[in-house]
Amino acid sequence: QVQLVESGGGLVQAGGSLRLSCAASGRTFSSYNMGWFRQAPGKERVFVAVVSKSGTITNYADSVKGRFTISRDNAKNMVYLQMNSLKPEDTAVYYCAAGLTNTMVVVTTTQFVDYWGQGTQVTVSS
Repeated sequence: QVQLVESGGGLVQAGGSLRLSCAASGRTFSSYNMGWFRQAPGKERVFVAVVSKSGTITNYADSVKGRFTISRDNAKNMVYLQMNSLKPEDTAVYYCAAGLTNTMVVVTTTQFVDYWGQGTQVTVSS
């Protein structure tokens, strides 16, 4: 069992930056690939970024490439999402996700996620 708690969301102007954090419980954090998904009002939850168990492999949605950076600290059971050059279309609830299967790093759909956080709201004003 893994519990995930996100923090760092908020209101920011377009062009600004935010850093999301996700704290994971349990002693098996390094056994999980970790990712971020987001869900805008009235839309489905979609992939944003993922990092492999060791932190050596990352994958990003085309819409955030070059602006967002995912990282993890296995010693602290933490995963981060640095978001720069934010746009109004980045507005959504952001969810931290954990998955055991390595397919999660390549096939970036929700079906390979085993655990979800409760979400944190990010609002980007124009």
